[in-house]
Amino acid sequence: MSNPLTKQLKRLLGIDTLQEKYAYAQDPIYGYISESRVADRWVKTTCGYCSVGCGMLLGVRDNKAVAVRGDPDHPVNLGKLCPKGLSEHHILSAPGRAKQPLLRKNGGLVPVSWDEALNTMVSRIRDIQARHGDESLGVIGTGQLLTEECYTLGKLVQLGFRTRNNDGNTTLCMASAVSGYKLSFGSDGPPGSYTDMENADVIILIGANIADNHPILCHRVDRTSPGVKPRQLIVVDPRVTKTAMMADIHLAVKPRSDIALLNGIAHILIREDLIDHDYIAQHTTGFQELVDQVAAFTPEHVASITGLAEEQILEVALMYGRASAAFIGWTMGVNHSTQGAVTVTAINNLALITGNIGRTGAAPFSITGQCNAMGTRETGFTASLPGYRKYENGEDREALARIWNIESDRIPSARGLAYPDIIEGAVQGRIKALWFIATNPAVSFPNYKLLEHALRSVEFLIVQDGFHPTPTSEFAHLVLPAAIWGEKEGTYTNSERRVSKVNPAVLPPGEAKSDFQIFLEIAKRLGVGDELYPDWASTHDAFLEWQRVSAGRMCDYSTFTWQQIEDAGGVQWGGASLYRDGIFPTPDGRARLHVVPCDSFVEQPDIDFDFILNTGRTVEHWHTRTKTAEVAQLNDMVPNAWLEMNPLDAKRLDLKPHDRVTIRSRRGAVTDVELRITGIVAPGQVFMPFHFSESNSNIVTLGAFDPISREPNFKQCAVRVERTGLRDRTTSSNRRR
Repeated sequence: MSNPLTKQLKRLLGIDTLQEKYAYAQDPIYGYISESRVADRWVKTTCGYCSVGCGMLLGVRDNKAVAVRGDPDHPVNLGKLCPKGLSEHHILSAPGRAKQPLLRKNGGLVPVSWDEALNTMVSRIRDIQARHGDESLGVIGTGQLLTEECYTLGKLVQLGFRTRNNDGNTTLCMASAVSGYKLSFGSDGPPGSYTDMENADVIILIGANIADNHPILCHRVDRTSPGVKPRQLIVVDPRVTKTAMMADIHLAVKPRSDIALLNGIAHILIREDLIDHDYIAQHTTGFQELVDQVAAFTPEHVASITGLAEEQILEVALMYGRASAAFIGWTMGVNHSTQGAVTVTAINNLALITGNIGRTGAAPFSITGQCNAMGTRETGFTASLPGYRKYENGEDREALARIWNIESDRIPSARGLAYPDIIEGAVQGRIKALWFIATNPAVSFPNYKLLEHALRSVEFLIVQDGFHPTPTSEFAHLVLPAAIWGEKEGTYTNSERRVSKVNPAVLPPGEAKSDFQIFLEIAKRLGVGDELYPDWASTHDAFLEWQRVSAGRMCDYSTFTWQQIEDAGGVQWGGASLYRDGIFPTPDGRARLHVVPCDSFVEQPDIDFDFILNTGRTVEHWHTRTKTAEVAQLNDMVPNAWLEMNPLDAKRLDLKPHDRVTIRSRRGAVTDVELRITGIVAPGQVFMPFHFSESNSNIVTLGAFDPISREPNFKQCAVRVERTGLRDRTTSSNRRR
């Protein structure tokens, strides 16, 4: 009988049969490797998973991707890759790839030609808009597209289809960081760089489990290697994450008490005079209002809210205030909240009052989610106009109109509906057509029942994706097969504003086309192709126009070419640090300090739903597993969801390790999930990864959103946990099959 570990090792080595284990070849860099992984050529590119932006070499033989290596010369990762990156070549030939257009006829999806697919799409949308208005169309893009494709799509939706209702799945992860930056600094754009982590004296990570979410960044905070600058790592997280295990200090705050902690640190910094008076006076406004507000956040008061000891709060505040350079990073633990945007401003407050911004090692830094979430923020016509321009600013609209040679009144003076409001609009009947591009909301959107209602309510649903079937494409009236990473050319921008080149290594499967090609063909059928994309033939044409649009803006791409990006291993717009001169893109050039109230999270536990559910990622999977579920070695490592529970709670409920449990909220239930009993989570809290459609955590999560950013509150909702009954277990098993 074959050992499961042996099977997994064989897959990792690319060995498909026992006989092949003897078939090796000598590689000049890596020594002996499986013959099945020997490449004819290596293509330099950038990883298509998270926002770290790792450089890699994609090995190709006979038009098939056979291997991946980290690029040793790329400044982001210096040859290192995480498990997803190391196996990324497998997704290009995965069995779940979408290969031909499908149109729903007589209740089923059937293959059709591209002409029929796109002609039907355009005619159906035009008919719907004629009957219900231009804004009856809603479009949801993605941070998985190339920057050039994001830009092309934005023009098509806003100027071609003439609907403002255009957003991206990045709203589900990064909108609060965007809004918080705008509130504090007047513009989006992370102020710092990865190198700041290496040069800081103190690093605070809030709600950021980089060991699972952005593993290559762990090397930036490592303090154990010889020659590394001494620094302190503080992790703020309710759960004892892998990152918390690396920390010098872990602040296990109660869920959603981070605002109290941040206000408390500000209180101590002001009380102990560990603030930069000159910087505050010259570069900020609102300081006295902040002083008045945080006066109540004494260590004693903050301890009562956070569950921390007063001594811990004081120690961390003094460490931050006395550091010559201090860095605060965060991800979804901050953003996924009804108070996400203002929590970001509370982080920015600390940086501003201590002058920890605009210099090496000192920054408030949002660690972005997807590989090109930054590209969508810069170009995508969603929360702002391209180049971080404002919809409401007439001069901004005029500037774009001159570049595009159109009348400025064609450019909207206000943004349309955000992602959750587009979905709500579909439920209410205002949105009649939906177009999803490279995203899987049937798994990723909060409150699944509402999302399902929306998908079933619209007259026409288009799903454009590199994979089919997905839980979302099964609802579609039209499926458009798209090329993915490894099959198209352009750029991604990572969390530190580094623009990196993305190159094609193989051809798309079957009849799949690049998203860029699909957009141009739709524009042609709309009759706007020549106007919006004059003489465009490739994504490089989009890049050249984007250079003109971004010239002189904060996110200026005009000073470097594709070749320069390639040669340099990526180029950071704005340099290593923004705001070095202390001048901010606000009317008076000053940053804003904000008063941030500490409110309880929306749905508190009670006698019926006595646990607080937290959700997050595992290192082996990506988002909704559209890609990683198709990679055998990743899926074998973590094939199913689980629920973590503290031993005290398990004893109270008479539950044992590996019991099958059901998680219930006021909205629904996730059944037949494996229970893991562990001290990683505190009593009264449970944790579940969100990747799995079969055990979709968003059946129970709350449909509550930040009023400023419109980002969902994925992280806290009230649930109860019970042993799964036999009937529920059988039903769940059948659903998985």
